[in-house]
Amino acid sequence: MLAAPLAPARTVVTRTAYWTRLLPALAALACATRVPSFVRPLWNPDEGYLAVQARLLAHGGQLYETVVDRKPPLVPWLYEAAFAVCGSGSLTPVRVLAVLAQLLTAALLASLARRRWGDTAGRTAGVLYLLVSVGLNPEDAQAATFEVFILPCTVAALWCADRGRWGAAGAAVACAFLTKQTGGAVLLPVACLLHTAGTPRAGVVRLGAGFAVPVVCAALVTDPAGFLFWTVTGSAAYASFTGSELHVLGRCLANAAILAVACAGLIPPVVRALRAARPAAADLWLWLWLASSAVAVALGFHFFGHYYLQLTPPAALLATAALRLPPRERLTGAVLTSACCCVLFLAWGVLAPRPELAHAQRLAGALAQRTAPADRVLVWGMHPETYWLAGRTPATRYLTAGLLTNYSGGRDGPQVGEKYAVEGTWPVFRAELAAHAPALVVDDSRGRPYAPDRVPSLRRLLEARYEEVGRVDGAVLYARIPRG
Repeated sequence: MLAAPLAPARTVVTRTAYWTRLLPALAALACATRVPSFVRPLWNPDEGYLAVQARLLAHGGQLYETVVDRKPPLVPWLYEAAFAVCGSGSLTPVRVLAVLAQLLTAALLASLARRRWGDTAGRTAGVLYLLVSVGLNPEDAQAATFEVFILPCTVAALWCADRGRWGAAGAAVACAFLTKQTGGAVLLPVACLLHTAGTPRAGVVRLGAGFAVPVVCAALVTDPAGFLFWTVTGSAAYASFTGSELHVLGRCLANAAILAVACAGLIPPVVRALRAARPAAADLWLWLWLASSAVAVALGFHFFGHYYLQLTPPAALLATAALRLPPRERLTGAVLTSACCCVLFLAWGVLAPRPELAHAQRLAGALAQRTAPADRVLVWGMHPETYWLAGRTPATRYLTAGLLTNYSGGRDGPQVGEKYAVEGTWPVFRAELAAHAPALVVDDSRGRPYAPDRVPSLRRLLEARYEEVGRVDGAVLYARIPRG
């Protein structure tokens, strides 16, 4: 009679012991795989864009009004909060948050796998995810940008759905969407789990409410019309690759090949499992997760490397499901192969030169020398980090030439120029330059399709009011002509 109550206690002790051993190991691995992210002040223009946005927001800027981007608000707010606590001179605090995001993603995957397939599967899922999470060009894998912060939200959505917590699952999907629009793709596998669970209509209502409430609140806190335009309706031209087909296809295949190298230990067991038997109906949600993530990567037809990060959690979980089958030697081989590939990518991150960062640093130094801290400047290019590195305020809310020329996404086709800009941007741009004439204009186009000689409004401005005063690595500096 006295033995019955002891079973739950033993279960709690076992669960606690499991996580007490696993979490420190995952934390150590998460820190090790993110070491390269701390060796450079900045990894890519997305980090630079977010850093400049955060500074502008901290000085009274309003998202989607005086500070704009085609992204939802969570990551700019995250940067702003990190800068408010630790200062805006370094991205180290945000990089620490990225490590924590990776750890949380791995822990949630481990919990999902353990609940379905046992203790070993939980350890396998967490470790495999962290090993393959760095398997891209370091500027994509090591940067503290949108996709890194999407991943814990997407896995949390499925973790909640697996336990029938539909309101929380909807809120997690909303957080993924509010981090980056493609995060909403996780709604498909969540809906699959909802259907499989046979949950009544109340589950659908809770899922929908959990998603809608955070999204509506974010829109109301910012600007509803601006939120809708910049996150949904204003990106039609961006989601096109007309005229850049070969350019885009090459990037797609190159990044897919790089990720395939990182997943060399995961792909064989998944292929063997598929050959041995058809996927079980109970695992349909997992395949839908991979498929919906692939659609998210392709959405917009740009195929940047960091987009592929959304594939890594479902890939790790699929491999875990396949590796639970005998023989056990395959599990050891998969982990060792993944570890070796991880070491190669970490070495790439630590040792590879970053010429564009060096260019931005030299340009920022020249800009800081020729202007005062209170001066507004205009950097006409695709590297907004120049503003942040120089400590200067942009003369306009449009931090790159992309929004004003449709060059966003690195397109190299004919649909680049003033007439292909985001609707309504040029009148605002002209008004801002009239109200806050930049003390210095930096043409950092360096022969690309958005150069001033192909943008009449900017060319006329430079010819009428500015004169060339210097060059830095092909970038041209123009100072305002004093009025006599």
